[in-house]
Amino acid sequence: VQLVESGGGLVQAGGSLRLSCATSGLTLGNYATGWFRQAPGYERECAAAISRSGISTYYADSVKGRFTISRDDANNTLYLQMDSLKPEDTAVYYCGARFGVAVTTTAVRYHYWGQGTQVTVSS
Repeated sequence: VQLVESGGGLVQAGGSLRLSCATSGLTLGNYATGWFRQAPGYERECAAAISRSGISTYYADSVKGRFTISRDDANNTLYLQMDSLKPEDTAVYYCGARFGVAVTTTAVRYHYWGQGTQVTVSS
């Protein structure tokens, strides 16, 4: 099983980035998924998560209204659209997959992780 993130980079405050997570070795439609982020000195936190069906979503209060999580099960890919970026969004972003149905915001409950992609927002 592999999860590979892409789309990170350096952007000015107010800008946008779209992260992608390409998966292989699993059928994404059998998994709930999420995007987590970790800044230096901080624990990994759930920024956004989506249920297996795609009907239910979760957003951290800090990203609500600015980030959008989506999934394309036909292409086994997860996305995170990030708009109106702020310097405090700077972190390494990880995609995760958990075999199950429900939205899950707890990192230890995820079965598979990508290697992470750096997002840096300058002021």
